[in-house]
Amino acid sequence: MGVRDIAVVTGASSGIGEATARRLAKEGFHVVLAARRADRLIKIAEELAGTAIVCDVTSDASVAALAAAVAELDGRVTLLVNNAGGAIGTDYVEAGAVADWQAMFDVNVLGTLRVTQAFLPALVDSGAGTVVVISSTAGLIVYEGGGGYAAAKHAQTALTETLRLELCGRPVRVVEIDPGMVRTDEFALNRFGGDPDKAAAVYAGVAEPLVADDIADCVAWVATRPHHVNIDRLVVRPLAQAAQHKVHRVTS
Repeated sequence: MGVRDIAVVTGASSGIGEATARRLAKEGFHVVLAARRADRLIKIAEELAGTAIVCDVTSDASVAALAAAVAELDGRVTLLVNNAGGAIGTDYVEAGAVADWQAMFDVNVLGTLRVTQAFLPALVDSGAGTVVVISSTAGLIVYEGGGGYAAAKHAQTALTETLRLELCGRPVRVVEIDPGMVRTDEFALNRFGGDPDKAAAVYAGVAEPLVADDIADCVAWVATRPHHVNIDRLVVRPLAQAAQHKVHRVTS
């Protein structure tokens, strides 16, 4: 019987992270689910026969504890999915709160940095490692009211591209997935401070936005290609969204 492959997924207690954990478990990975909410995390992990580890990616100590706990598991870490992230507000640059920008940078960029640094030795040692970074189309183009989020996602994209260059010659693939409009239970709600009407307005008239399972499907696909195949960047939008500003909406 071979050594089992371990996949570590951050932000795994809901949305894209939860869907990705569920899909990777079906693909045969032993999934380590990492997030801040212990109750949700434990419930999902039990359903998947995975491992739940509470982790805050904005904390050096918490990420170090995550890596140490995973190192005690039976198996080899071959996949890391940097999914933890998020957006706060839609203020224009002239009115943007520095604290909001800092929080977005810390979770999206420095969170990815912390976790990637923590698991790179294990991924290299596996001989067949893959790092997947869930960024956004906001990391490729800017839009009004999205300065802070786009700045963080542009930085995350720069981190990912640089990492791929620096790992050239070592057995670790680096994949960036950039979703467009994805409807999940919490992303827009968190962005608008819990206002359900503002959150719903983002998707108003869009018959079929992407859902978390669509992105999980992308993660599973890139992760299960033959290891010599590196999908550098996968941009995925719903049919209704031709570009960041071009969205077909049906009015009743």
